[in-house]
Order: sequence, then structure tokens, then C-alpha cells
Amino acid sequence: MAKYCTFYRKLYVGQRIGNLSRVKWKLTHGAGQIGIYVIAEAPEKKESLAILHCANLKQPYFKEHPLHVYGIAASHAEAEELLLRISDEAIAAGRPGELKAYLDESVTENGAEEDA
Repeated sequence: MAKYCTFYRKLYVGQRIGNLSRVKWKLTHGAGQIGIYVIAEAPEKKESLAILHCANLKQPYFKEHPLHVYGIAASHAEAEELLLRISDEAIAAGRPGELKAYLDESVTENGAEEDA
């Protein structure tokens, strides 16, 4: 079965996300959700992160090329807050402006990444 996305092992989750396992299932299977946004690798720049509405995952392209999701939020504003948190953590780790590299390095240091 095709997956529309995979998830970061240490997934960032907004406070307003209710049933996380249901939200993840819907994202993985391309099911619609009104107010869900994801933080994922930017489609045009693989070394950057972007905030995308979950409707983007319904595109047939992602069935063959699953998007890697680093965070899930219940609104665009909440996604911005998560991205700011990731940025602050990257700065504290000495990787300012290198958010995706910081996240990938963080998982590598703490064990191999797993898809959910």
C-alpha cells in the first residue's frame, strides 16, 4: 500500500492536535483534514523545511514519493510556532539556519530513524 508521507521519529506535534494516531493515519493514507498543517522538507529545496497544508499530500506525486513530515500542527500559526521551536533548538545546537540538517543529525545521534 502506498504511503503519502513518512514521519520523523521525534515528531513535533502542536498542542491543539487531538488524536495524533488518527491524524497520522489520515496523512499517511491521503485522507482529507481541514485544519492540519505539516512541517516537511520543502519540495523545491530538499535541504529546507516548509509549512504545507495537508491537502498538498493528496497529490498523486506523493503516492510514489512520500513526503517526510517533521511536525504536525492544527493551524498555520501553530506550525509557525513549531518551526520557531525547531529553529531555536538548532541555534542552541550550533546549527543556525540549518534546520533540516539539525533534525537529521539529531536523529542520527540518538539512533536510526524509523518510519511511522
